[in-house]
Amino acid sequence: MRQSLIAATVVLAMGAMPAFAQQKKSTAHKQGTAATAVNDNTFVTKAAQGGLAEVELGKLAVEKGSSDQVKQFGQRMVDDHGKANDELKTLAQQKNITVPTDMGAKEKALRDRLVKLSGAAFDRAYMSAMLSDHKKDVGEFRTESTSGKDADVKAFAAKTLPTLEQHLKLAEDANRAVGTSGTMPKK
Repeated sequence: MRQSLIAATVVLAMGAMPAFAQQKKSTAHKQGTAATAVNDNTFVTKAAQGGLAEVELGKLAVEKGSSDQVKQFGQRMVDDHGKANDELKTLAQQKNITVPTDMGAKEKALRDRLVKLSGAAFDRAYMSAMLSDHKKDVGEFRTESTSGKDADVKAFAAKTLPTLEQHLKLAEDANRAVGTSGTMPKK
C-alpha cells in the first residue's frame, strides 16, 4: 500500500512538471516582453530627448557659427531632426509613450557652454560635440533597428538610421574643416 501511494505521488508529480515548466516559461516570456517594451520605450524617450537637443543646438550653430560649413550643418540638424522629432512624437502617442519636451541636463550644460563661445572656438566645440553625439546615435539606432522588439519602433530606427549616418559623415567633414580632433574639449 505504501509503495502504491509513493508511486501515485511520483506519477502525479511527473504529470505536474510539464505544466509547471510551461507556467514558468510563460512567466519568463512575459517578463522578457515587458523588459523589451521598456527597452523600446527607453529608446523612444532617449531619441526624442536627443532630437530636441539636436534642433536646439542646430539653431545655436546657425546663429553663432563662424564657418559656413558649421552653419549649414546646424541648419541640417534643425531640418532633419525637426522632421524626425515630429514622426517620433506621433509614434510615441500611438504607443502611449510619454516623451520629454525639453533637453536633458547634459544637453543643457552643453548648450550653456556653447552660448558663451564665439568664432572658431564655438565651431570647434559644437562640431566636436556633434561628432561624438552622432557616433553614439548611429550605434543606438543601428541596435534598435536590428534588435528592437516593437515593429513600429524598429522601423522608425531603421528609417532614420541612414540620415544619422549622413549626419555623422557631415560631422566628420566639418570637424576636419574646423580643426577638431573629434573629442569633446574639457571645460
